[in-house]
Amino acid sequence: MKKINNFIYWTPRILSIIFILFLAMFSLDVFETGLSFWETILGLFMHNIPVFILLAILLISWKHEIVGGIAFTLAGISYIIMIMANALRNSFEWYMISYSLIIAAPAFLIGILFMINWYRKNHKDKNSN
Repeated sequence: MKKINNFIYWTPRILSIIFILFLAMFSLDVFETGLSFWETILGLFMHNIPVFILLAILLISWKHEIVGGIAFTLAGISYIIMIMANALRNSFEWYMISYSLIIAAPAFLIGILFMINWYRKNHKDKNSN
């Protein structure tokens, strides 16, 4: 039982770190455009705003799992909404849904794992009283 609890505790945290690093990787395209130093710094900052937000959420979620559960789920939903709104404004293609799931599905999984961890932690506390 201890192994399962450790797995449920560590999995969303490790997946969050990997997911945040995956998102940060997309900001590296700033170096291809031949911008000046300050334009590159600004571009990196702008591209990494979601990374900074998710990093702050992860730090809060480390102790308060419900925050991570709600925030990562909402991040996945908001990303799908943004992609669909952009697709409807331009030209909608069905494959865009699968593209949005590349980012949204890991966010949903992390959110669900944080929720499970929060539920198990609260359920255990109530049973011990």
